[in-house]
Amino acid sequence: MGRQIRNYFQATAYWLGRRSMQSRLVAAYVFILLFPSIVVSNYLFGEIRDSHINETLRQGQYLVELEKVNILNQIDAMELAAQLTILSADITEYISTHKEFSTEELLDLYRGPLTDVINIQTNNPNIAHLRLFADNDYISEMWPIVFHERRIQKEPWYSELAELDGKELWVFKEEDADILHRNVTDVHNQMPKVSLMRVVRAGSERIGVIQVEMLLKHFAPKAFASLQDEGSQMMLADSKGSIVLDELQAFAGKGSNPKLRAAIKEQFAAMKELGQQEIRFSVDDHPYLLIRTPVEQAEAELLHVISLESVYERVSNGQFRIMAVNVGLIGLLSIITYMMNAIILKNLRRLTDAMKKVRRGETPAGLPLSGGGEIGELAFHFNKMMQTINELIAQGVRKKALTKEAELRTLHSQIDSHFLYNTLENIKMLAEIENQRLISDSLTSLGGMMRYNFKWSGEYVRLQDEIRHIQNYIDVMNIRFDEPVVLERSIEPGLLEVEMLKMSLQPIVENALKHAWPELGEEQRLIQIAAFEQAEGVIVITLRDNGEGIAPEPLALLNERIQLERAGERLMDEYERSAKPLYGIGLRNVHQRIRIYYGKPYGLQVRSEEGQFTEVMLTLPKVLIAGGGDDD
Repeated sequence: MGRQIRNYFQATAYWLGRRSMQSRLVAAYVFILLFPSIVVSNYLFGEIRDSHINETLRQGQYLVELEKVNILNQIDAMELAAQLTILSADITEYISTHKEFSTEELLDLYRGPLTDVINIQTNNPNIAHLRLFADNDYISEMWPIVFHERRIQKEPWYSELAELDGKELWVFKEEDADILHRNVTDVHNQMPKVSLMRVVRAGSERIGVIQVEMLLKHFAPKAFASLQDEGSQMMLADSKGSIVLDELQAFAGKGSNPKLRAAIKEQFAAMKELGQQEIRFSVDDHPYLLIRTPVEQAEAELLHVISLESVYERVSNGQFRIMAVNVGLIGLLSIITYMMNAIILKNLRRLTDAMKKVRRGETPAGLPLSGGGEIGELAFHFNKMMQTINELIAQGVRKKALTKEAELRTLHSQIDSHFLYNTLENIKMLAEIENQRLISDSLTSLGGMMRYNFKWSGEYVRLQDEIRHIQNYIDVMNIRFDEPVVLERSIEPGLLEVEMLKMSLQPIVENALKHAWPELGEEQRLIQIAAFEQAEGVIVITLRDNGEGIAPEPLALLNERIQLERAGERLMDEYERSAKPLYGIGLRNVHQRIRIYYGKPYGLQVRSEEGQFTEVMLTLPKVLIAGGGDDD
């Protein structure tokens, strides 16, 4: 993702870079005006959107509080009905007496206390059922109030009620089932309801259970009303987190939006855990607001889900209209800016045309431009540049003539070198006639060196050509020594054909002969040359002598000087006092040539142990020369 963004910006920058200055200035003006307007508009409309959402939140909280007040009133009515029923001494005596009642006693009970209880339900039509379940096999069930407790013993809430020790239990049910299990169809049976249950005691004796039930459309009319706002819906959640809602409503009813129902349940659980009273969430990119308020008396919570899509849509429409006006205004300003820039940059275009003529090879004498400012100053410097170019062209012509003359002189020197070759060959023949083999061999080596030096067909030679040259050099120099210098070779197969810079090894061997054995002794003088492939595409050539070596401090200064692009004056003076000047200069020249022709990864380094050896290591790229090199 980051690479794609980087490539996009690079492509955009490249595209803008190829446009004219006039177009780029207009683009800059558009960006300067458009970008802040977009940022400010987004901020302002974000504030407006938050303001609308907060207003929606306040309205939702107000409706929730109104519904909560209505629910509390219904809770009070249900609790009052249960309390009045329990306070009837005749009813409690009837369900607690362990004897059978006569028919006349039952009729008197029905006409008196039982009718009073029925009137409690009649006076409060919102109560669906008022039942008293007796734990007494001697009583007779008296519909619709008194029933045997065994009718509810299989209910899932029955065991939970027994553990509450006389406290109220509130249960929400999806439907109002017939307790007598009659095969009748009642529309109320399909409606959700809420039940209040409490254990009834006579003194310390448990005698039954009182149950007061109310349909949820009466208990919470705004949550379960048939008519409601299509953009919101209220619902109830019990103490276990189960949500009960009107399944007939289109907002979150059964089958209408299962994802929304699942999200409401998930968000409600998160709100309870975090202690939040409202939360915003999205389902399939549709925004919603969920508000909750506890109803402690019923051990429940009232939820209100509100769709924020209309709020977002109103804000987005306003934002789109404002942005359209901004874009139109910026477009008009861009046209005006483009026309003004065309007038301002007219002289710059004339200067550009003059530069194009120079690119085609024309050399105008000057560019007459009136006016000042940056463009006038640029035209002045352009005229000065053209004057300098004309002078440089004239100098180039003169240098070309001088170069031609130098080439002729070089050809003449080559003719002189052939004369020297022939002279050396004649002297060699005289030495052989006189049987002076040492002189003859030395002249042969010297002739090979001269041919190698004068035959400069290019900067690169084969490794075997360079080794042959230093062997000739050692043979010539051995005339000076009682104990000759021996050159040993250890070259990996195939590396004799690799290329290297001509005359790279002779300065190293020359320094070894001059500084490795300062005392004239009879010890063996040995120079070992080795070449091996260090890594793929990289070879290392080492030249090692068995001389007296270099002390650590001068060695460090030597390597530091070799590696420097420009030796500092302080380091030069310090090196002159501590090491051999010529030794360092020759090695540094070889190192600089390698860096110039092959690059910074390659070069030269010196290793040494005092009294043991000195080793010069060259690192070069592995490049094979096809077709041979400077053969003698």
